[in-house]
Amino acid sequence: MTVAETENPIFHLLEGFVTELRTAGLPVSLVENIDAAEAVKHIPLEDRLAFKYALAATLVKNDSHWKTFETLFEVYFSLRGKEYSIDPDGDDPFGDLDLDDQDGDGGDPQSGEGGQGGGDGLSPEELAELLYQALLRGDDTLMRAIARQAVKRFAGMEPGRPVGGTYYLYRTLRNLDLDGVLERLMEQAKGKGGEEGEPDMTPFEERLERDEYEARVDKLRKEIEAEIRRRLVADRGAEAMAKTLRKPLPEDVDFMHASREEMAMLRRAIYPLTRKLAVRLARKRRHKRKGPLDFRNTVRHSLSYGGVPAEPKFRHPKPAKPEIFVVADISGSVAAFARFTLHLVYAISSQFSRVRSFVFIDGLDEVTSYFEGVDDITEAIHRVNTEADVVWVDGHSDYGHALEVFWEKYGKEIGPKTTVMILGDARNNYHASQAWITKEIGHRARKLFWLNPEPKAYWNTGDSIVGEYGAHCDGLFEVRNLRQLEGFVDNLV
Repeated sequence: MTVAETENPIFHLLEGFVTELRTAGLPVSLVENIDAAEAVKHIPLEDRLAFKYALAATLVKNDSHWKTFETLFEVYFSLRGKEYSIDPDGDDPFGDLDLDDQDGDGGDPQSGEGGQGGGDGLSPEELAELLYQALLRGDDTLMRAIARQAVKRFAGMEPGRPVGGTYYLYRTLRNLDLDGVLERLMEQAKGKGGEEGEPDMTPFEERLERDEYEARVDKLRKEIEAEIRRRLVADRGAEAMAKTLRKPLPEDVDFMHASREEMAMLRRAIYPLTRKLAVRLARKRRHKRKGPLDFRNTVRHSLSYGGVPAEPKFRHPKPAKPEIFVVADISGSVAAFARFTLHLVYAISSQFSRVRSFVFIDGLDEVTSYFEGVDDITEAIHRVNTEADVVWVDGHSDYGHALEVFWEKYGKEIGPKTTVMILGDARNNYHASQAWITKEIGHRARKLFWLNPEPKAYWNTGDSIVGEYGAHCDGLFEVRNLRQLEGFVDNLV
């Protein structure tokens, strides 16, 4: 990159954009950064869509990262200009549409009684009629102008005010009453069907008409969001706005605090993750390190070197698939974590000789049969949550009693090929820990791992006794999200 190019403001924006992508969790390498800088040299800046997809082609490698990329792109490469300033005396968004000034008497812009230019001069009724006509005709230019005027008139944006864009969006949409406009559009569409003896719309035609108008309303809503974002970027700067809008990637969403939307993202993200992990485990097993020295084979091959053992030979161990026992706490606080871990383990079960599952709260039940012969693991997990017999006394977590039941019923079935995974936060509600059971399991099993969905800073605080159990485990892991769960899976081979 030449000195002249480094002084180009586009490259400064690109540098900040890539830095923010990395901060958000997208894996952008130095080579990909260079590729992006090279790509934008060949894209005309006025073709914003081509510019956007050129950057995406070089910087985005995972479909689940697209939304984060798109949001940050709209911040760093938002449209700029004084017309986006949060200023009541800014440019009139209707100036280029040659609309008549309805009043022009300099009234209050919030009430629509006049103001700066034709847009501010429109009354609320006239603005509503323009909105109706724009949606009726699907006029994108008019919708953009209405979106700008609506934000200016109804959002109540003030320079430097620490308010998020969602608040401004709510205020704007509340005043536009888009649901009412949609119903008016549908009434108009139905009315056309009855003219001059024509038959009324069929349910299918009505559905098509409604879908079309809903798509136009959604387009207007996105225009309003974009207008608010541009004004906030102009007021606060791209870096501050990016920090405000920053959301975790699906693989970084905390299991225990995920919203409904984030849970849906996690469910979509886990399917490609399981395929990747299955391939990785199979490859790792095939290329497992060499076994002990094969002395006889080494001596035999040394004859070609005059008896010098120049090429040591080793016994290559046969790849062995471990048996997995999963013991999961499914009480309310950690249910989501257990659900996703069970989902992942069964999705890659072909890499193990057998998988058995046990769930508990203060009682324990084996649920292995729920997963047998089931194509949709989600259905099996739903049965676990609704049918498993896991309540013994009061339905509050009791790790000590659950481990006792597990040891008495299934302890003898643990052998040197068995890897045991215990999932839970070890918050025992001050019951007896019975930590000696984990010690006995550790002696019998190939490996014993404890996966805790709480941050390490919370371990051994309050009623958490994870330290007592962890002292007898081969590994104690913090697993709060899919990224950490993915990192743990390599320990199972």
